[in-house]
Amino acid sequence: MKNFVVKTIANAGALAVAVWLLDKITLTGDSTGKKVGTLLLVALVFGLVNVVVKPIVKLLTFPLFIVTLGLFTLVVNALMLLLTSWLADTLDLSFHVEGFWTAVLGGLIISVVAWALHVVLPDND
Repeated sequence: MKNFVVKTIANAGALAVAVWLLDKITLTGDSTGKKVGTLLLVALVFGLVNVVVKPIVKLLTFPLFIVTLGLFTLVVNALMLLLTSWLADTLDLSFHVEGFWTAVLGGLIISVVAWALHVVLPDND
């Protein structure tokens, strides 16, 4: 359970950095508390998307990973971020990613920041 909480906090931090750095990734709310709550819920959605959908997409696109020497991972991460944005909109969460190239850059930022936070934060159960 502790591992799940740590990963969710790391994802929320990574999403916050992407929102802060990129103008076309937006998170709106009336107060800071509401934004933090929305960010945590979006991090949960993002985590579920990465656990459920991402392995299936990676399996189906495995030849593209080989041909591009892994660079196709950027496209998959962008698609997962766009799917998270769509699900957030469906769940009436105020998180939006505008455009594919913004999602590519956002996915790259989120991957790097999440990796750094996973290195710093403890993750043992």
